[in-house]
Amino acid sequence: MKRYCFALDLKDDPQLIAEYEHWHKAENSWPEIRKSILDAEIRDMQIYRTGNRLFMIMETSDHYDIKKKEAKDAFNPKVQEWEQLMWLFQQPLPWAKEGEKWVAMKQIFQL
Repeated sequence: MKRYCFALDLKDDPQLIAEYEHWHKAENSWPEIRKSILDAEIRDMQIYRTGNRLFMIMETSDHYDIKKKEAKDAFNPKVQEWEQLMWLFQQPLPWAKEGEKWVAMKQIFQL
């Protein structure tokens, strides 16, 4: 298993944050998005929020390839539709590279 941690900001607007959380409830999520995540060998994904900052933790199989996932997503119309919807609520971190949404976090401590 591999573990990845990412961060991203939401627009600092309580109504937009509430709507973002709405779309992430199990009953509102899109089955095509869940399938694309599982098909990429992502075994577990959790998103946490504090204020308008999001943290995502992903656990994947050893065969997970982020570049392959990105390439498949680029040609998946439903994933692109989802990403456009999510971009209504999201904003890049100040230090994100051009076009980068979720920024990989560096582990600095382990017990």
